Amino acid sequence: MKAALNLFNFSQKINYRTEILAGLTVAMTMIPESLSFAILAGFPPLVGLYGAFIMGLVTAIFGGRPGLISGGAGATVIVLIALMKSHGLEYVFGAIALAGIIQIFVGLLKLGKFIRLVPQPVMFGFVNGLAIVIFMSQLEQFKITTNGQTEWLSGTPFLIMAGLVALTIGIVILLPKFTKKIPASLAAIMIVFAIVMIFGIETKKVEDIASVSGSLPPFHIPNIPFDLETLKVIFPYALIMAAVGLTEGLLTLNLVDEITGTKGNSNRECIAQGGANIMNGFFYGMGGCPMIAQTLVNLSAGSRARLSGIVAALTILLIILVGAPVIGKLPMAALTGVMIMVAIGTFEWASLRIFKRMPKSDIFVMIVVTLITIFLHNLALAVLIGVIISALVFAWDNAKRIRARKHTDENGVKHYEIYGPLFFGSVTGFAEKFDVANDPQEIIIDFAESRVVDMSAIEALNAITSRYHKAGKTVRLQHLSPDCRTLLKNAEAIIEVNILEDPMYLVTEKT
Repeated sequence: MKAALNLFNFSQKINYRTEILAGLTVAMTMIPESLSFAILAGFPPLVGLYGAFIMGLVTAIFGGRPGLISGGAGATVIVLIALMKSHGLEYVFGAIALAGIIQIFVGLLKLGKFIRLVPQPVMFGFVNGLAIVIFMSQLEQFKITTNGQTEWLSGTPFLIMAGLVALTIGIVILLPKFTKKIPASLAAIMIVFAIVMIFGIETKKVEDIASVSGSLPPFHIPNIPFDLETLKVIFPYALIMAAVGLTEGLLTLNLVDEITGTKGNSNRECIAQGGANIMNGFFYGMGGCPMIAQTLVNLSAGSRARLSGIVAALTILLIILVGAPVIGKLPMAALTGVMIMVAIGTFEWASLRIFKRMPKSDIFVMIVVTLITIFLHNLALAVLIGVIISALVFAWDNAKRIRARKHTDENGVKHYEIYGPLFFGSVTGFAEKFDVANDPQEIIIDFAESRVVDMSAIEALNAITSRYHKAGKTVRLQHLSPDCRTLLKNAEAIIEVNILEDPMYLVTEKT
């Protein structure tokens, strides 16, 4: 138990004051975001807060690493908007619970490690796109809705909002130069809140978005038919939600690993995220995943343990139960200023500094991922496309590296020493290396510096040996690695080759 919960691992030095203050700051920034996304999706506002509480508490205790903050993230909620419009809230809860089951299976099968296949340019694009999305979402706070019409603030209301946002940003920037005992974000929120209350300044507040007052999350089984037709409806949404949540979550986990210099457990995070979403489906929560903005708020406030996430979740619950009248008075300008600073801190400015030194393909991948993240808000799609493009570029680069050094020994045997991997991208170049018509009677293809990677490579070997066989000549393969031999043995029904064994393999020559 001690090893499982870092909160109670006394070998880890924990600054409880810092953790508690960081948790309070995170809660203040999470509440308006959860409410905004719940309203955007057409959910009751409390569904957003319940999701933030359940997601935050479960993953803070059981998640893959300390410092990671989860809640009702917009990335996963956006996936469910279409289902909400077509089938209603009960089907949404069913999809959320099913998404949680899928995420648990991903964790149990230990598939979380595949996040390592995401290249750095994709990470840059993902983070930069998300930073821009966070920033752009804050501009919505400069709008007001009257009689169903949304328009930009103007005149005095705009100047007040802009001034308070600027004051918040100024405090966040300047306060750490004087003291770091209090998280700058929390101090900024409290100072701006006090100014607004003391001077009676009229400005947009949290209560203008929605009411945050309620009770404990009630247990309820989604009121949907438990049959195949229902599964057909909710499964596509559940699958996409699970993929988006895991993608954003594991990328955020990797980002926290880099910032803190520690290592998280991706499979454990998958299981915790899945368990939290199952609970969301049965306790009126809108589901979610790790939230990069709130995570960065947490880390910038000095948190490095699980306590801050637990404090944030319990604070949200406390606000739902008794603190709604006070929190409802918080000026949105203060929260907007904090989130703008988070967006600035999230952006990978280093990616711009090395822009000219990056390969053009990496620049292209980074820009594509950024644009997809900004305009589609589909993080899973952005990362998937980025990985595919990177893989194709890698395949193309390796395809160009296939080479063959040729020489004929004293016995008249011609040797082809192959360099570079033989796979689907390099088989054409491989076939062009051989001169079947003019080669002597015996040929040896040496794979000491190469590998047979896939079925395309096997087919290329079959084709070249067939060409030599039709010409009445003998081909032998030499220095094949054990995995290449296994691949050829598994494909022996469609290919027949002679393997000239090197003495180091301690097997007899096959003729």
